[in-house]
Amino acid sequence: NAGPGGAVFFHLDITEKKLAEEAMNRINEELENRLKKRTSSLVHANQELQRALSEIQALEAQLERENFVLRETIRATQAFPGIIGHSEAMHAVLLKVKQVAPTDAPVLLMGETGTGKGLIAKAIHESSERRDKPLVQVNCASLPAQLIESELFGHEKGSYTTAYKKRIGRFELADGATLFLDEIGDLPMELQAKLLRALQDHEFERIGSSTTIKVDVRVIAATNRNLTKAIEEGRFREDLWYRLSVFPITIPPLRERKEDIPDLVTHFVGVYNRKLGKQIERTPHEIMERLMRYEWPGNVRELENIIHRAIIVSQRKELLLDVPEETCTPPLDHVSLEDVQRKHIINMLELSHWKIEGTGGAAERLGIHPSTLRSRMKKLRIQKST
Repeated sequence: NAGPGGAVFFHLDITEKKLAEEAMNRINEELENRLKKRTSSLVHANQELQRALSEIQALEAQLERENFVLRETIRATQAFPGIIGHSEAMHAVLLKVKQVAPTDAPVLLMGETGTGKGLIAKAIHESSERRDKPLVQVNCASLPAQLIESELFGHEKGSYTTAYKKRIGRFELADGATLFLDEIGDLPMELQAKLLRALQDHEFERIGSSTTIKVDVRVIAATNRNLTKAIEEGRFREDLWYRLSVFPITIPPLRERKEDIPDLVTHFVGVYNRKLGKQIERTPHEIMERLMRYEWPGNVRELENIIHRAIIVSQRKELLLDVPEETCTPPLDHVSLEDVQRKHIINMLELSHWKIEGTGGAAERLGIHPSTLRSRMKKLRIQKST
């Protein structure tokens, strides 16, 4: 206590307060350092993720470029899968295929039996804008004349005795797609006018119906017949010929592209090795020479059948086969295609002792269905002499 007029003094101990502040500062500093380290770690991790993402994007772009190059390489080296051959004759055919495929123009494929007209038709379809739709096929030689019209254009229920239900024809099925008419030279005259109208006007009626059906169909036709001669003989309409042959392509016979034989042999050996579980690795040089000398009247189909039989009987790594004798020579200019066919079919029938179907039959030797062989025998007036 102080007397009147005296001073009063206070003494405050702040040591504890300072210690508390210092402790708080240290805690804050430590938390700040931890935050900085954590932030730095996150920034570094984010940078690593960005670099990894950039690398992935670069790899994806590189993979896409490599895939594009690979697709282009495959497209360039094998533009038409299934068509084997590097001869000038086949290059000329494939050039025409490339030219006509993107269009909707009708195509007429001409060539001997077994030259691969079906493969060329498929190549045209697969290279066209219609490739996402089916290639609808009709073999005009394998059906009786009375059934071809129903097959092509369909029929209504009850339109004739055996029409128990409505049938959709191939033209209707091929709407927006491609219709392949094989062996068009065998189409009966009475149906050629209806086919011509369908090609010109893109419309038809089913049998037994008066309702007109509109279709968008691209037609590819094929024949092994001499249609010019058929026109002269009144068996084929000239106006239908002009409509079908907007873009004609002639498929060369195998004897005119013998340089393709080694590639074809290798291809067929590989195909039937896989199918039959064989491991044929080589074809003897002397056998290949004999294959090259033979004239191949049955063309590629005959070669395929011979290789198929050879794979069946070959037991080791080497291909063993009997090459047919040189019994056929290229046809002369004055010999018609029908005469050549007739002679070849008779030869095959005689080799088969006039057995048409089954193992070793003429149909198997020719590489065609027995019903097709019987139909051609009838058309060519081939009968076994008694």
